[in-house]
Amino acid sequence: MNGQVAISLEVNGERVEAQVAPRLNLADFLREHLALTGTHVGCEHGVCGACTVRVNGDIVRSCLMLAVQAQDASVETIEGLSDSGEIADLQAAFRERNALQCGFCTPGMLMAAQDLLKHEALPNRDRIREHLSGNYCRCTGYQAIVDAVESTAKARRAP
Repeated sequence: MNGQVAISLEVNGERVEAQVAPRLNLADFLREHLALTGTHVGCEHGVCGACTVRVNGDIVRSCLMLAVQAQDASVETIEGLSDSGEIADLQAAFRERNALQCGFCTPGMLMAAQDLLKHEALPNRDRIREHLSGNYCRCTGYQAIVDAVESTAKARRAP
């Protein structure tokens, strides 16, 4: 036996079947096997948020989840949210508010921000900071990111 495990899951709306090492984490599977490199690997301890993806609708740290644990799951990456247009307004707000600089944290930050906005239509600035607190950014100082999320929430609520 080659030590590989067969997995089947849906990634960004497409069925994926693969053979993977049992200890391969989901982040590395997405990046190395599917070339979905928007999922970044930073700390590899689930602390920085750069590897955030959605699994069955919930955001998770893909560096802490094994690919085999995603068996029969629906996984959405930053590429899927971007391609579908789900976060187009949020991405525009990040550009307009200069909420991204080097871009390393941006995919995870967008995933977390969209998760908040899906669950809370008009979060206040403290709530935005709290929800994004698990995502590290070394460049922006967070103010512009909070501004971008807040402006997107307000725009989505406007008639």
